[in-house]
Amino acid sequence: MNQKIADTTEAVTVREPATAGARAPSVVEDAAAYLLDAAQRTILFWDVMRERGNQYIRQQKSEVPHVLDFAFELLIDGRTLPNPVNYGLVRILPPAGITVDSRKRPFVVVDPRAGHGPGIGGFKADSEIGVALRAGHPCYFIGFLPDPVPGQTIEDVARAEAAFLEHVNALHADAEGKPAVIGNCQAGWAIMMVAAIRPELFGPIIIAGSPLSYWNGVRGANPMRYSGGLLGGSWLTALTSDLGNGTFDGGWLVQNFENLNPANTLWTKQYNLYANIDTEAPRYLGFEKYWDAHVRLTGAEMQFIVDELFVGNKLASGDVITQDGVRVDLRAIRSPIIVFCSKGDNITPPQQALGWILDLYGSVDEIRMCGQTIVYAIHESVGHLGIFVSGGVARKEHDEFASNIDLIDVLPPGLYEAVLREKTPDDSNGDLARGAYIARFELRTLDDIRALGGNDDEDDRCFATAARLSEINHGLYRGFVSPLIRLCANDASASLLRDLHPLRLQYELFSDRNPFCLPVPALAEVARATRAPVGPANVFVAAQEMLSNGVVAALNAWRDARDTFLERRFFAIYGSPFLQSLLGERASDAAPRRRAIKEPLHLAWVLQQVAELRARMSQGGAREAMVRALVYLGLASGAADERAFATLKQIRAAHGQDITLQAFKALVREQFFMLFIDEDEALRTLPDLVRRGGASITDMADAVRHVATAAGPLDGLQRERLARIQSLLTEPVDGSSKPGKRHAGRDLSSSASVGAIGS
Repeated sequence: MNQKIADTTEAVTVREPATAGARAPSVVEDAAAYLLDAAQRTILFWDVMRERGNQYIRQQKSEVPHVLDFAFELLIDGRTLPNPVNYGLVRILPPAGITVDSRKRPFVVVDPRAGHGPGIGGFKADSEIGVALRAGHPCYFIGFLPDPVPGQTIEDVARAEAAFLEHVNALHADAEGKPAVIGNCQAGWAIMMVAAIRPELFGPIIIAGSPLSYWNGVRGANPMRYSGGLLGGSWLTALTSDLGNGTFDGGWLVQNFENLNPANTLWTKQYNLYANIDTEAPRYLGFEKYWDAHVRLTGAEMQFIVDELFVGNKLASGDVITQDGVRVDLRAIRSPIIVFCSKGDNITPPQQALGWILDLYGSVDEIRMCGQTIVYAIHESVGHLGIFVSGGVARKEHDEFASNIDLIDVLPPGLYEAVLREKTPDDSNGDLARGAYIARFELRTLDDIRALGGNDDEDDRCFATAARLSEINHGLYRGFVSPLIRLCANDASASLLRDLHPLRLQYELFSDRNPFCLPVPALAEVARATRAPVGPANVFVAAQEMLSNGVVAALNAWRDARDTFLERRFFAIYGSPFLQSLLGERASDAAPRRRAIKEPLHLAWVLQQVAELRARMSQGGAREAMVRALVYLGLASGAADERAFATLKQIRAAHGQDITLQAFKALVREQFFMLFIDEDEALRTLPDLVRRGGASITDMADAVRHVATAAGPLDGLQRERLARIQSLLTEPVDGSSKPGKRHAGRDLSSSASVGAIGS
């Protein structure tokens, strides 16, 4: 949040330079010019604030307030579903000059319902929606209305999102691949829940700035994770919903975001507008149109979010169970998962975005044996909203994700990091990489996630104690206080409380509804007509900047002191052995953080799959042989480069159009697992596949070399493996031939070895 304004676009300061050779103005002249400039800027500033209030009022009156910058048509109104919700599915209409290809997989962007209105994923041309459209993909958007349908739950929303995706799948039954779904912030965990229950509906899933492991973090940073414990748990959420007559005001969520960075909230955002009033107003108002549009949730929805996800941290441990008795196990997702987060995000730091991987898996082999592909990308500095709002991020990360979505979809199971670097003239086959960057997906281990930092057992015990106390306090509140509050609350009182919310009140006060603002438009016209901005050489402008920097430094110092106090307070309270013992968190020596349950049936399934793969190693033809050889080489490099995939697509276009992308994905995974369980046998049978397919050994070897070298010269291990493949393809193979050096094969034939890596 500390960069939420700076991350959208860059502000432009316009100052008149001093004329070369002119006499330097005196201090008196500087003062007179500055006073006139400051007076004009003050009038224009308050005129913008007045327009901000008017904009807020217009948004509140709109039946479907949003900030989408694209035309659209409504396909499904969620209020008409069997379990009605205030969500809807729309088709984005491509703007002039952009043509989409119906054969490409569609993109579906889902916006967060975290207190703000919908549309931030399509806020401007350089956005997630804009990037997908420019890449030629049909695009859809799932948004929501300001008021929930009475009684709707998170499960109802999940059912609606599944129904929307069923409809998109039906519209694009002939597309190459199932829909790629982008879930921003809170929509990320919601989409992951749907994908765990209905995995057949999804193509690759991109979750941007989404907190899936809310307890995780590092000490000394990002104190929002302590909020629930310091407030005594989720009873306050229940109280707020009761006062709202069953509805939770999203303005309180926005207030929590604002409190994270008081310097930006109280000073920088407004000062930046004031200091650059001649250029900053359109951008400021454009962002405030989104930031001011506070929406509501039902009390049941908000209680689920706080109890199950934020305080309880149950999604990452597989402890969320639906009313139908279905366990939400993220390991059931069969689509590639792309996690995009940032070190500059103080709302969803990388530990919260990626910690669920450590909760679910003990090793990368477990990820592979679940058939999952997880790709992560960590930005160095962009703020929370910049992850899905910044034009620079859209032109780089999101553009590369959209351009390489098919490559991501066919990556063998495992854990990867997306590494994007700018193209240079020296790059081999740079024309094969679309855009200004080259994408590589490099293999990683769980140690790379652990290196980001996280909780130890004592930290987790503190959070578990806070969760237990939350359950007790919530139960006491529900039993003794809630009935009285609900007896007194009604629609009128709830509406009054919303209107008096500090965030809403400021917009009402600075709008045309306030008679004191009536002279402002006329004064602003005079100021624009006589505008006399001063240059940066003016000594009073420099003093103004120094004063602003001092205010920011003071507010940042206060924030840091506050955050340090809150962190120490949290661990002092919940680290107390007495409180932990009283609440049963020291009843055993077991780790305080629950890990996802290992399913014996899955282990049996793995054993069966291993046996079937061994039996099929010698089955297939030239296509299977080439994919097996390329996977073998790819494992040596530890990365997949988009240039190699582009070369493979060219070969496929010339010789293999009879195989769909999904069939190719299944083929890649099958050949990967054959190499994974027994590399020697998989390579020994390689020549048989080529001959059985009737292909030329020489042509096959040339094609493998062509794809392997598309990203540049091979390194030592890659050259060794390529030579081994060429030797296998050109020399006769008999039963006595030695398999050669073993590199990556695993013997998974025994239940003990499967149990060590299965989940």
